[in-house]
Amino acid sequence: MTLTTTTPAGSILEVLRGERAARPPRDSESATGLRAILEDGLGEVSNRFTRTSPLVITAANVVRHADAIDIARAPIGRLRGALVAQFVRLIAVGHRSDNAFGDALRAWCVDQSSLELRGILDDLDADGRARLATEVSAHAATLTRALATVPATWSVRTALRSRLPLTGGAIVLSDVVDLVIGSSTESTASTVLVDVTTSPIGSSAERLLRFHALVHTLRTSVAPWRVAMFSTATGELVSDDVDVTLLGAAVDDVLAVARR
Repeated sequence: MTLTTTTPAGSILEVLRGERAARPPRDSESATGLRAILEDGLGEVSNRFTRTSPLVITAANVVRHADAIDIARAPIGRLRGALVAQFVRLIAVGHRSDNAFGDALRAWCVDQSSLELRGILDDLDADGRARLATEVSAHAATLTRALATVPATWSVRTALRSRLPLTGGAIVLSDVVDLVIGSSTESTASTVLVDVTTSPIGSSAERLLRFHALVHTLRTSVAPWRVAMFSTATGELVSDDVDVTLLGAAVDDVLAVARR
């Protein structure tokens, strides 16, 4: 799979949506075969787990060994990422802010359930909190320029969660996509899945994006058109069109994680 790096001058969503006439027909046939391959391959390990104690495979499991070091996985990096993710949700509903850190923090405190991240926030001294505010504001500014205004007609969803049981529930694929645009009901492929990262884009991008594509395909029975990652650290966008080769590689990734 080849990823093309671009730094768009306008909205990244406009770049990703492209021209409607250029979109391929909707793929509603691949999901059945992909599920069958997964069920068959996972059968050899599923007897180690049960519906009440399943093996849960996430994007983090799939990409864990792709990057030796990822600053986003450090505690403060995860907190920063959580706040920027909240800001994605605010922008998607048309919110414009003069205080990105304050607005993201208030939204996160209402919505968040991670006691660990809340503890990290509470332990920050005044200087640490100020540095966090500066970082979040910088990432939010990059994000605001990149997303511009998101039309409601684009069927925008944020923090889209999926939980997909396989092998009778003994193995579960779990995923969260930061931003989804487009619908699976159109005759042409139109759904775009966007992952937003506060780190520079690394070698794990390919695995992460194809895992998003696979879970979405299995959940909706329709393959997305494109998957993309946008870095608020560098302003770079990487994207790729989804096809059977990409989805097949994602199946191989999942089977490798399960067997490992």
